[in-house]
Amino acid sequence: MITLSTDTIKNKCAKEALTYIRDDTVIGLGGGSTISYLIRQIKESGRRVKVITPSGATAALCIQHGLPLLPLWSVEQISVAFDGCDEVDEQLRALKSGGGIHTREKLVATMAEHYILLVDESKVVKELTFSHPVVLEILEDALSYVQKSVTSLGGNGMVRSSPTKDGYTISDYGHLLMDVYFRERIDTEKIQSSLKKISGVIETSLFTEEVTGVLVGSEHGVRFMSKKIDTPK
Repeated sequence: MITLSTDTIKNKCAKEALTYIRDDTVIGLGGGSTISYLIRQIKESGRRVKVITPSGATAALCIQHGLPLLPLWSVEQISVAFDGCDEVDEQLRALKSGGGIHTREKLVATMAEHYILLVDESKVVKELTFSHPVVLEILEDALSYVQKSVTSLGGNGMVRSSPTKDGYTISDYGHLLMDVYFRERIDTEKIQSSLKKISGVIETSLFTEEVTGVLVGSEHGVRFMSKKIDTPK
């Protein structure tokens, strides 16, 4: 049996995503390697679109490929937006941990008519496992209070730092980022609600309502995942 490479799977996923893009629309592009494949697909297809993105790396790649960019503040609505994640479950609840740009990503997701994640099969789970941290963007003055509050919720909050930078890592908006690790399985909606209620928390990297679909790439092709509807027993 022929085993497809990860790059081939990502390229197939990006090619499928291209079918959701209409000419003369504004689209959103997040970060990640699959999005880079999609940028190339858009360029090669000749699609006429304008792009907004919360990612500096994606913006640079769009410029490199000649895709016109718009500033986020100038756009009222987005036709479709594509992004990646660390985990997504059958209810289309997603967790994003790495980039620390989730506040802008969530704004893009909310503005989009359709917010579609591009992932490989390994990132799809029945329910979120929280093996990755929930990232909070927080006000600096609220640091100690937020740490105490997440501890009371069963989490362990650590302010993000980098060995290549002195001091804490700062978000694009000039705020602190806190990685919150949960030791036990938690209720996704309840923890999202509880975290958002903490004074000083600007946004979390949990996407509980925004995702409208997921394109899942595997060796067997690309499937579209929509929200699972629970039927009465």
